[in-house]
Amino acid sequence: MKLWESYDRGLIHASTRMVVPPMATQSGSDGFPGPRTVRHYVELARNERVGLLFTEHSYIARQGKADPWQLGFETDEVIPFQQRLTEAVHDVHPGILFFAQISHAGVNTSEAVTGEELVSASEIAGQGGISRALTIPEIRELEEKFAEAALRVKKSGYDGVEIHSAHGYLLNQFYSPLTNDRRDVYGAGSLENRTRFLVETVAAVRRAVGPDFPVAVRLGGCDYMDGGSTVDDAARTSVLLEQAGVDLIDLSGGLCIYMRPGHREAGWFSDMSRAVKEKVKTPVILTGGVRTPDEVETLLEEGAADFIGVGRAMLQNPAWGLDY
Repeated sequence: MKLWESYDRGLIHASTRMVVPPMATQSGSDGFPGPRTVRHYVELARNERVGLLFTEHSYIARQGKADPWQLGFETDEVIPFQQRLTEAVHDVHPGILFFAQISHAGVNTSEAVTGEELVSASEIAGQGGISRALTIPEIRELEEKFAEAALRVKKSGYDGVEIHSAHGYLLNQFYSPLTNDRRDVYGAGSLENRTRFLVETVAAVRRAVGPDFPVAVRLGGCDYMDGGSTVDDAARTSVLLEQAGVDLIDLSGGLCIYMRPGHREAGWFSDMSRAVKEKVKTPVILTGGVRTPDEVETLLEEGAADFIGVGRAMLQNPAWGLDY
């Protein structure tokens, strides 16, 4: 079956096409993974059918911390704690690819969580208050913080790092026309401007981790909202990411988060993944609404993506797919 076929191209060497996408556990303490965090990922990794497992998003700086229990890669102090997690996962499943996802929440947090003012692409009203627009020097500083966090991911024993540019977080706030009304080189004048922060972040991360460490991007490619980012934007951005040297493109929603309004079918972002695959050779992950191995098999056979993410079904049953 195609679902259990291996994948071997570039820096991505996966034993199967099954992915467990990032899903928050809110089990951290001051950014550090605790015993419950380790138990959670070990339980998922015990499933020998999983080819690629992602951690939940982890903040790169206190300013971008999304909630009080979020994991973080802000300082070197976290490395030995993260090493215990990666060692535990690799002990139960030596062949698994284990990636950490890094992020900045932008306006999607509050001063009560971060202790700092809210920042974003523009002045935006969020649940926690109103953000101010980042200056260009601040953008460059955050690119380096992403890079520093990615290097900590590598030192922690992960097999790759994923940059979170989806679900309405900071990089996605720059990407979406609904949240970016800047008039500078990071502004809404063109797709190249709206993706500049993301592409420069990829370059900074690559410099930090070197040429042989996989770098993925979770791209909230389409907002599925009037005036928002489009499927065509996702396809064009994926070309820019491929040119920047990304090893894996992980597609999800933009400001619509991980759902697509009015859709409940398996692979509800497949219109976007098919458009992206027409433009790039970089492997693509599709997640959303997948419940059964037959649904995964169909999406793979139809060429909707190279990998399929299985989220809620794995949370409900970590042994998902073992009897298929």
